[in-house]
Amino acid sequence: MKKFLTFFMLIFTSALISACSSSGQLTAQADYSPHFNNITGCAVFYDVQNNTYTFYNEDMCSTRYSPYSTFKIVATLEGLKSGVITSESSTMNYSGDTYPFDSWNKNLNLKEAFQSSCVWYFRQVIDSVGQQTMSNDLINLNYGNCDVSQWEGSNINAQKELNGFWLDSSLKISPVESVNVLSNIFEGKTDYSQKDIGILKSIMKSETQGVYGKTGTGKDGTAWYTGFYEDDGNRTYFSILLHDQAKTNIAGADAKNIAIDIITNEINKSK
Repeated sequence: MKKFLTFFMLIFTSALISACSSSGQLTAQADYSPHFNNITGCAVFYDVQNNTYTFYNEDMCSTRYSPYSTFKIVATLEGLKSGVITSESSTMNYSGDTYPFDSWNKNLNLKEAFQSSCVWYFRQVIDSVGQQTMSNDLINLNYGNCDVSQWEGSNINAQKELNGFWLDSSLKISPVESVNVLSNIFEGKTDYSQKDIGILKSIMKSETQGVYGKTGTGKDGTAWYTGFYEDDGNRTYFSILLHDQAKTNIAGADAKNIAIDIITNEINKSK
């Protein structure tokens, strides 16, 4: 009996250690499959207060994908930090070309461009920031592979200003890395100013109370919703990633709906 108890304690201790990172972070697994409606994808939630990561499809959460328009989170901060833009009302001029979304066919300010996910607006911002500055800052942020080598993008769109290294090109990031970048930004662990972070938070606000985020959509069945949820002074960061090549019509809106559904029906109800 004594040998059995000793063996049990060794197994229990080993399991406990494997669930903790070297920084004391805990990990847990959750079955969020009912919320995904048979779409292949993953989810990671990071509870700051309890220093706990909760995963659905953890291996997929550790795999890097193109960030698509979720990169506009960092692009906004880079533009503000460099002075290219200064507020929600900072305007970029429309070229007069016809773009695939009517909301892009006019002069846009930062808030409008972020919420309509206008590529040409952020192409202007990023070009003004510059490739070397962007590369250095992504390295400082540990933003995935930090690769901006395909600065002009991979020509997935016919119009030059609708391409970039963050759109199915050189830059890749995993959902868990995306969560870590976000938490570092909003927990004050980067050199972005609180003023600029406040502007970003304002334009990330969703129609759901306490939820802030940014969608991203690819043409290859990839879709994102990345952000955070605030409740009673606690902040939980999340990233939902859909990557289902059999369902190429999925979009960031689908990932967003899944995130809201999990927050409403799983996280809120567990408190």
